[in-house]
Amino acid sequence: MSKPGTWLLAAFFAALSLTANAQTARNSAGSPQLPNAPGKETVQKVCGNCHSANLVLGRGMTREEWSEVVASMISRGAKATQDEFAQVIDYLAKNFPPKSAPGASPASPRRGGGGGFTVGPNDKQIVDAASADRGKAIYSAGCESCHGDKARGTEKGPDLVRSVLVLHDRYGSTLKPFLAKGHPLQNGASASLNDQQIKDLSNFLHQQVNDTLRSGPYSKVLNVLTGDPKAGAAYFNSAGCNQCHSPTGDLAGIASKYDPPTLQQRFLFPRTIGFGRRGLAPTKPVTATVTSPDGTTVSGALDKIDDFNVSLRDASGEYHAWKRTPDLKVQINDPYSAHIELLDRYTDRDIHNVVAYLETLK
Repeated sequence: MSKPGTWLLAAFFAALSLTANAQTARNSAGSPQLPNAPGKETVQKVCGNCHSANLVLGRGMTREEWSEVVASMISRGAKATQDEFAQVIDYLAKNFPPKSAPGASPASPRRGGGGGFTVGPNDKQIVDAASADRGKAIYSAGCESCHGDKARGTEKGPDLVRSVLVLHDRYGSTLKPFLAKGHPLQNGASASLNDQQIKDLSNFLHQQVNDTLRSGPYSKVLNVLTGDPKAGAAYFNSAGCNQCHSPTGDLAGIASKYDPPTLQQRFLFPRTIGFGRRGLAPTKPVTATVTSPDGTTVSGALDKIDDFNVSLRDASGEYHAWKRTPDLKVQINDPYSAHIELLDRYTDRDIHNVVAYLETLK
């Protein structure tokens, strides 16, 4: 159930820009270069100490999608001024725009270059701003009194930003059948919404999700210590966290190692690399055991798996690959599977309560 966005973003930044010395060498060799345009030097300055431009060339995304990429870059520790990050986004948005026209159908490939390069799920909804504006009017008339003006929920209605139904929705694919069941709107209009209105409402809700989760690439981390430590301890035990972790064992002193935002990031998304008070925290690899039809078994760190192929590297570093067939057995061991499964179950209150509890483990 791992999501492709994290490693794709990492792969993108492993191929984004050039250092000045590397650029000179590549120019002399005739290799492709970033376009000469305002902001190029800033891109090289911000990203060029570690990365190459080879994979970004030919790609294309919207300004919003490039902003998501830069926001991820910031979360991984990129250092620059707000003005410099803005220049990076401007450069990428102007020089690497979407390859397909706005309004592509949900079944169409994500906009990006050849090779299927994407950020996030392959079918991620691309918000159309005009449609979202129309959807805002529909939301204000029918949903706001229960779910709040930012769709974050009230005492009368749940948080739609964290709604699994909304997160899984693509242009009304889950929203339409849900409303068709007769979910009441404050103006009683749920049954009369046509397909375009439902799509507009879907775009507005996805816009709220994007704004809430990303909140722009320069936003400051908010105070996450708003929960109840005792309630967090109770959730820790009832959700089964204590089956793998112990406040007197592996979690002893964890609050002295990481600040509250990093604590929250690490238990919600443990596969990402967190930056705490003591620097990088490496993640554990996903492992696989492949059993061939003749009974031969090979285990190691999973390299890649899809519907057609699976590959891994064994303990000695040797690479193994197979074509997937009905008689090839593949067993995946994801050390973070429990964390991933909990993402659909947490409420905001649960999350903040757990963070407050973890902060007590000095």
